[in-house]
Amino acid sequence: MSKSVLIVGCYDTKGEDFSYLHSCLIKTGLEVLTLNTGIFDSQATFKIDFDSDDVAKAGGSNIMQLRKAIKRSEALDIMGAGAAKIITKLCSEKNIDGIIGMGGGGGTYMAITAMQAVPFGIPKLCLSTLATKDLSQVIGAKDITLMPSLVDINGLNSISRILIQQAAGAISGMIKSTLTDPKTNSGTIAISVFGNTSLCAERCTELLKAKNYDVLSFHAVGTGGKTMESLTLDGCFDAILDLTTTELADDLCGGICSAGPNRLESAAKIGIPQVVAPGCLDMVNFGALDTVPQKYKNRHLFSWAPDVTLMRTNEEENEILGKTFAEKLNKSTAPVTVILPLGGTSKISAAKGAFCRPDIDAVLFNSIKKNLNEKIQVIEVEANINTIDFAEHAIKSMLELLEK
Repeated sequence: MSKSVLIVGCYDTKGEDFSYLHSCLIKTGLEVLTLNTGIFDSQATFKIDFDSDDVAKAGGSNIMQLRKAIKRSEALDIMGAGAAKIITKLCSEKNIDGIIGMGGGGGTYMAITAMQAVPFGIPKLCLSTLATKDLSQVIGAKDITLMPSLVDINGLNSISRILIQQAAGAISGMIKSTLTDPKTNSGTIAISVFGNTSLCAERCTELLKAKNYDVLSFHAVGTGGKTMESLTLDGCFDAILDLTTTELADDLCGGICSAGPNRLESAAKIGIPQVVAPGCLDMVNFGALDTVPQKYKNRHLFSWAPDVTLMRTNEEENEILGKTFAEKLNKSTAPVTVILPLGGTSKISAAKGAFCRPDIDAVLFNSIKKNLNEKIQVIEVEANINTIDFAEHAIKSMLELLEK
C-alpha cells in the first residue's frame, strides 16, 4: 500500500511555492493530499482535497466571513483550528502517514497548530522563516521538525527550490523509513521525576526494568508534564507512575514549572492504570530570588540553586491542591491507587528538612482523602517520598494494578 503525505499551507499567497512542493512530493512516489489554510482563492496548480471553505467551516466560521474585516489573528486561529479538526479525522481513519507545511509567520502558526492534531510517531515537518526562533509555546510537546527556509517563502528562487526539494525528500524519507524495535517488553510505563524525588524514581525504574518494563522518565518542570500528558493521549503508555505532581502547585500559584490546567488528566481520560503520589506539592518553583513575585516575598523560601527558589506551600494552598488532585483522579475509568508519603512529599520535607511541616502535609493528605471517590485506593506509607522504602511500596502498587 502506498504511503500518503498531507500538504498544509496558504495556497492563496504561496501558490507557486506549494505547487513546486507538490511536484517534488509526487516524484517521491507518495500519495499527496492537500489542505488550504489561505482564506482567498488558491493560486496553486494542483487539485485541492480540503479547500479554505472546508477548513473555515470546520473552524466554526465560513470563508466569506473571514474574507471581510475580521482581525488577522482571529482568522489564523479559526483556520488553524479547522485544519486541526480535519486532520484529527484523517488520522483517526489512518489516511495520512505524514504532514508537511511551509510558511512565514501566519503560515507557520497555522501549520504547527494543525500538526498538534497528529499523534506521536507520524512525521511532521515545517519549512519556515521562523525555524530559528523560539516556537516552543506553539510546538508544545509535539515531535515537529522545523527546517529553516533561509529566504522568504514568496515565489521560487535558486535557494527556495533547493530547500523545498530537500524538505520533500526529508518528509518522504521519514515516512518511508522502517521503524523497528527488536526488544520485547512487558509494557511501557511513564514516571514523573524531580530533583526532590530522584532517588525514589531511580529505584522505581530499576525495579520496573527488572520486570522487563520499558520506563520513560519525565522531568516535572512544566514541559515534562505537558509532554507526558500529550504522549499519554497518543497511547504511548500502558500505565503511569506519577510520583511528582508538583506542577499542580506551580499552576495554582504562578510558578515557573506549571504544565497548564490539564496536568493529571490524560491517563484518566483514556483509561489506563495510575499510581499517583502528591510528590513535591510542598513547593512552588520560581527563578532567582529577585524573581519571586512581591506578594510571596515574606513566605518561607528556600534556595535550591542560584537560579531556583522554592516556596513552601501553606495550609490554604494544600487544601486546594488536595481537592484538585482528587477531582482529577476521580474522572478515571481505570484503576487508580494514591500513595501518600507520611514522612514528607519531597526530599526537603523529610525530618529536619527545610520544608518539614507535617501539619501542612496533613492538610494536603486530608483534603485528598476527603475528596477522592471511594473506588480509589489510598495507601499511607510511613516514609518520605524520596526513599527506597517508598519506591518499593509504589512499585508493589503499580504491579498489582498491572496484574489486574
